Amino acid sequence: MNFLNTQSKIKPKAVGGQAVIEGVMMKGADSIAIAVRKPDGEIALKKQVLKSNRKTISKIPVLRGVFAFFDSMVLGVQSLMYSAEFYEEEDPKAKDKKPNAFDRFMEANFIWISVTLSIAFSVLLFILLPTVVVDIFERFTASTVVLNLIEGLVRIGIFVIYITAISGMKDIKRVFEYHGAEHKTIFCYEHGQELTVENVKKHGRLHPRCGTSFLFIVMIVSILMFSMFEWSNLFYRIVVRLALLPIVAGISYELIKWAGKSESQLACIMSKPGMWLQKITTREPDDSQIEVAIVALKNVLVEDSEADNW
Repeated sequence: MNFLNTQSKIKPKAVGGQAVIEGVMMKGADSIAIAVRKPDGEIALKKQVLKSNRKTISKIPVLRGVFAFFDSMVLGVQSLMYSAEFYEEEDPKAKDKKPNAFDRFMEANFIWISVTLSIAFSVLLFILLPTVVVDIFERFTASTVVLNLIEGLVRIGIFVIYITAISGMKDIKRVFEYHGAEHKTIFCYEHGQELTVENVKKHGRLHPRCGTSFLFIVMIVSILMFSMFEWSNLFYRIVVRLALLPIVAGISYELIKWAGKSESQLACIMSKPGMWLQKITTREPDDSQIEVAIVALKNVLVEDSEADNW
């Protein structure tokens, strides 16, 4: 699609994205596009049409947030796998090696295994570890509210330390630069400006609908939700937290969706902590990285004649 010829036919509709290895994945109303800068300098592009049943689920509050959480995990892993293909170092010995049953199973189910492991790691690090650590404070207070508040602060602390630690890695720095390119390009589109490198460069890299902001809101909502249940033995707390996790994700999705559209003072306050964290998870991109983000975004925009429920 020639963006310059159809710009007047395109209305600003919520788009999202994710930084990948030397590239950006953009998600529009009906499709996703992954643009990757290959080692030879060219930009590789992959487009994928989204399943039609997403529209039905997207109309059900809270439930759509649960779906969006798992959906983004799957799409994220798929996008990372695609971008990694251009930078994998092939093992010469692997060419002559025949895959065994285990290798075939891993290859066929790699995406779901990766998503499962990612969720398990996140639950262990950000849900289970904090509630175990806070056990030591039971000797000082029996207040459920206080203990849940301490647990929430420990959870936020672990998250910030984790993000800060990985931000120092060279490869992660590049990903964070593409993350910045993604945000700046979306801002340019949302302001109705032509998608050029010069226009994109004028915009900020901190966006209220970012996944970083979503994760921070998840932590705040979890504090409120978990405080509704008594501070009992460790097994009980773990079961409660795992059972409430989908609801927490669903409510957090609705809040971040509202905050991204609202210009109220409350929405601004809610977005602030996540925006602060984005100063770590995004970096200023160069022109070549912005070009990649523009290619990805242009390929998910929908014309008036193709869109519904704008």
